[in-house]
Amino acid sequence: MNVVLVGYRGTGKSAVARALGNKLGWPVVSTDALVEQRVGCSIARFVEVNGWPAFRAVESQTVADLADRDAIVIDTGGGAILEPANRAALRARGRVVWLQADPTTIAKRISGDAGRPALRPGESLASEIVSVLAEREALYRASSDHHICTDVESADEVAERIRALIADDLT
Repeated sequence: MNVVLVGYRGTGKSAVARALGNKLGWPVVSTDALVEQRVGCSIARFVEVNGWPAFRAVESQTVADLADRDAIVIDTGGGAILEPANRAALRARGRVVWLQADPTTIAKRISGDAGRPALRPGESLASEIVSVLAEREALYRASSDHHICTDVESADEVAERIRALIADDLT
């Protein structure tokens, strides 16, 4: 079994994944980091040169490869749930936890992050967050076994909540 964290960027997936990996003694794997390793450049640069569809194809192959592993914490990119095959692969051998945050919280966390390309060029960050969340909410909900709001709890507190949620699966 794996633990898979899904959610929009800025909801704390990376920090919670590290904290949860420490608590469980499991390796933590970031789909975004693996994609960057595979393509040899940043996601922003790859998308700029090749476009979002090419990025999503590499991301899907990465998700498929990770889904075959066991006893890892998977920190997914915010759009990994867009592809039905990704959703199925992540759920097949994992407990999926959707990390949520208020759009204002997300905007504070990610403003100034030049490492991520805009999903909606020309749209304000606040507007992009609200519109993309609206489009993805049903997918996050359908993909997940649990959801946790990360607005006020620390990464360690959220990781502890997740560990408690999956405790029965660990025995």
